Amino acid sequence: MFRKILIANRGEIAARVITTARRLGLATVAVHSDADAGALHVALADEAVRIGPAPVAESYLRGEAIIAAALKTGAEAIHPGYGFLSENPGFVAEVEAAGLVFIGPPAQAIRAMGLKDAAKALMQSAGVPVVPGYHGETRDPAFLAGQAAALGYPVLIKARAGGGGKGMRLVEHPADFAAALQGAEREAQASFGDPACLIEKYVTRPRHIEIQVFADAHGNAVHLFERDCSLQRRHQKVIEEAPAPGMTDAVRAAMGRAAVQAARAIGYRGAGTVEFIADGSGPLREDGFWFMEMNTRLQVEHPVSEAITGLDFVELQLRVASGEALPFRQEELAIDGHAFEARLYAEDAERGFLPATGRLTHLSFPPAAAFAPGPVRIDAGVREGDEVSPWYDPMLAKIIVHGPDRASALARLATVLDECRIAGSTTNVEFLAALARHPDFRAGAVDTGLIARELEGLTARPPLPPEAPALAALAVLDLLSAPADPDPWRSLTGWRGWGAAESHVALAHGGERLDLRLRHLGPGEFTASSPLGETALKVIDHRSGAVRFLSGGVQRTAHAVACPGRVSLFLDGVKHDFSVPDPLLGGTHDHDGGDAIIAPMPGLVGPLRTRAGERVRKGEPLLLLEAMKMEHVLAAPRDGVVAEVLVAEGDQVGDGTVLLRMEPGDA
Repeated sequence: MFRKILIANRGEIAARVITTARRLGLATVAVHSDADAGALHVALADEAVRIGPAPVAESYLRGEAIIAAALKTGAEAIHPGYGFLSENPGFVAEVEAAGLVFIGPPAQAIRAMGLKDAAKALMQSAGVPVVPGYHGETRDPAFLAGQAAALGYPVLIKARAGGGGKGMRLVEHPADFAAALQGAEREAQASFGDPACLIEKYVTRPRHIEIQVFADAHGNAVHLFERDCSLQRRHQKVIEEAPAPGMTDAVRAAMGRAAVQAARAIGYRGAGTVEFIADGSGPLREDGFWFMEMNTRLQVEHPVSEAITGLDFVELQLRVASGEALPFRQEELAIDGHAFEARLYAEDAERGFLPATGRLTHLSFPPAAAFAPGPVRIDAGVREGDEVSPWYDPMLAKIIVHGPDRASALARLATVLDECRIAGSTTNVEFLAALARHPDFRAGAVDTGLIARELEGLTARPPLPPEAPALAALAVLDLLSAPADPDPWRSLTGWRGWGAAESHVALAHGGERLDLRLRHLGPGEFTASSPLGETALKVIDHRSGAVRFLSGGVQRTAHAVACPGRVSLFLDGVKHDFSVPDPLLGGTHDHDGGDAIIAPMPGLVGPLRTRAGERVRKGEPLLLLEAMKMEHVLAAPRDGVVAEVLVAEGDQVGDGTVLLRMEPGDA
């Protein structure tokens, strides 16, 4: 076994690898960009080395800087995590040339699976079923459009060099093919340095089922069962589970054999995942799945497989990389219970899942193990007080639950998501909780189109309850203390010689102004009048942000997090954000309304599709903004004429930057 390893990654995966290494007695080295100098993975490691400024091309993709850091600190091996350089065969060769061990598969195995077109041809020759499509070298748009027509729509355009939903477009109509191809090629070039794309027939009700494989240098190769990753948005996984619902022993055995066959065909070593598309229009069949790609690394969703097998996959990676044989045979492996993983992102589900930034002023998870087995496990890459950076993927944490069966595990997931309280940045936690409670998902009727079909309901917010602004106003006025507060002066709060004390508070919520009138009736008792009506409540207890209150004859608990100018209130599993308008400032503007297009998040300006003086129609795409490795289309807010374009392609802009102005009125 190694004495010291370097982790060539960041965020939760770096922290997760460090945790296992520490348990095994290995010293660890972290690397970091300037943006990550104070990050969690840096704090957890024994040593840390700066490798460059914030952009990934100048830091986490600098293989020579990472190798130099390993040599400088005396590390013997490099763990790549996932993403960045984890599937770069050139980096593997450089690591080995430097006399270091790469904790992953050989370069030739990565190379064999790195380009989807070549990988599919290899799998066909190995007898593994593949999805019909064009996997050749020609990149001429007209030729590719012809191949798509021959396959029959809908088709899927996929970057041959990547994964994670980047460089991927679903095209349902021939008229949309050219624009979709251009977008996929741009995203592929930006993410993987290779714009080439392939075309595949799109299975109309597909399920994404993947098989975890492990192989060692002694000729042993096994599969560790399947994961269902069908709950996706824009081809990115949202909630994963193991085992797959509706899986039979016969289909599991067939998929497992195909996955091990694929691994053996390329001389694989270490942890890998063979991904299949399965026909979800009916029960799973032995002849109803096709090879999609192989990820030659540890997957983001590996904890669900750890939960049902009781194994630590990072430990297995370390042991295999150090030359040990796998400690088990296929027949010794068994499935224990059911597990789910939900990916918690800093993103705004109500605004098309735009990435969000901000400082995490409050971060509270339910009691759980960190990077370890248990009924609840939280793999987080951030701490309270950390800044969500616009430079990297916006995933904050992975919420993993395990139970004896699917129904109990899924119920646990929904409850745990309700108990996650995060302030300072918008997250997708309520969307995840709604998804965990969706009747089709609960019934196991999953396919990759479920989220798109049910998106409106999954992102809908319940009406604002009148207790929420009332409690937020009390937090602003610092009146949430319980009646038994030991401070004698606080017991006089609101005292008057005659009548009831009255306060006026202005709040803003969802772009609307709420003017509240609070009357203090006695210790902890208030009435609040607002545009939502009048509500009476009594504060019973307030400890560590948890407010127990009585309203309408029912006791409930809320959590209030107040900071200058803002209050986040968590009530019944929903977060309500309020701001305190500055009376010296004017009104606010929407990001995408009126006479301007305003950047909804920090990002890089992509190709412009309009110019000053051009007439446009509402909803017409005008420019692209690249943020957190994804392209976001910004469209015309109304019919009219473009007055001026204030940015150029390649500009880095901040949240709230005015990008384009329209002529006023109906010009």
